[in-house]
Amino acid sequence: KNSIEVSLVTGASRGIGRAVACALARRGGHVVINYKRDEEAARSALEEVEKAGGEGSLYRADVEDPEAVAELFDFVARRHGRLDHLVANAAAGPAKRVDQVELRHLARSHAMNSQSFVVAAQHAVRLMDRGGRIVAVSSLAAGRAMPGYAAIGAQKAALEAWVRYFAAELAPRGVNVNAVTGGMIRTDSLDHYLGATGLTDGDIVPHIPKGRAGSPREVADAVDFLLSPAAEYITGQNLVVDGGLSISAPFCGHPA
Repeated sequence: KNSIEVSLVTGASRGIGRAVACALARRGGHVVINYKRDEEAARSALEEVEKAGGEGSLYRADVEDPEAVAELFDFVARRHGRLDHLVANAAAGPAKRVDQVELRHLARSHAMNSQSFVVAAQHAVRLMDRGGRIVAVSSLAAGRAMPGYAAIGAQKAALEAWVRYFAAELAPRGVNVNAVTGGMIRTDSLDHYLGATGLTDGDIVPHIPKGRAGSPREVADAVDFLLSPAAEYITGQNLVVDGGLSISAPFCGHPA
């Protein structure tokens, strides 16, 4: 039991987080599935993890709250005594124009998309005495202006900066820190974003060289690679999984 990989995935009850949990389960490890409120979805994710060949456990915690994050890692420490992988996937924020963003939106977006990563990574490294891997899930909006995405995108840019700093300072301790960025990925979050901004598939897909949206599994496979032994010499990087969307012009929401 002590030899199996122990992984923690935040926001793992659905979407990309759930796909990551299942990818890790296929290795036969133990995955701690963090979720915020939807216990039914979390239990469904746990069943999927177990069907994929891994072990799992559930822990409800709102990662916007530093005290809740501390309690989450206390749970990991009590149950396993160590951690091999942290995948910081949980994210949230308003889909609003820059002139509509209020202070409360700024505070929440910072707490969820940037602060939560810093706090979780600090706790994680204390459980990585034998080395480990940390991956943060970022967004194309960290480097490109997307309609209605400023509050999230600015914090994802901060997240990517934190990834670089953590990578540089933790490398001597055997901990690799990287980011994975998904483009147009079929998730509930994408549906919410399109609904809030009035954009449609037709505004975005024509600008994707691969000609389609991506799947959570495709992002999860990239995360899984960065957590694998094959990525031992990769740290401080951002692996983009977007079908080529970020190399095409014009960008989404701004028709040619």
